[in-house]
Amino acid sequence: MARAVPPAASAKPEASGPKASVAETLDLGALEQRLRETRSIGLFTKLSLKNQVDDLLEKVRSYYRAQGKPPPTPLRQHYDGLLLKVIALLQDGDPPLAATILSSREAIWGILADPVKLSKT
Repeated sequence: MARAVPPAASAKPEASGPKASVAETLDLGALEQRLRETRSIGLFTKLSLKNQVDDLLEKVRSYYRAQGKPPPTPLRQHYDGLLLKVIALLQDGDPPLAATILSSREAIWGILADPVKLSKT
């Protein structure tokens, strides 16, 4: 009985489209600037977000002053929640910025989780 043989794994690969560019990552300063420039978030929402970001930064800095070690999980959860809120606000009006923020999530946390890097911001 003949059995169907799947195509060989070494078959010639299909021509691929243009290569995807490496996702842009933002630091805190670039993120702040891009959020100021976007028109997809209203002024009062931007002010509210700025206050929330400032509060988070103060909590992280206070933790470093008191403990001198990386921030605990609740601060990371606060950060993640705030970032997801920003992404949700941007996803319809400025999808490229939302995608950039999403791809920058770990890089930005890396700045917050390192007291030396954070002190340079």
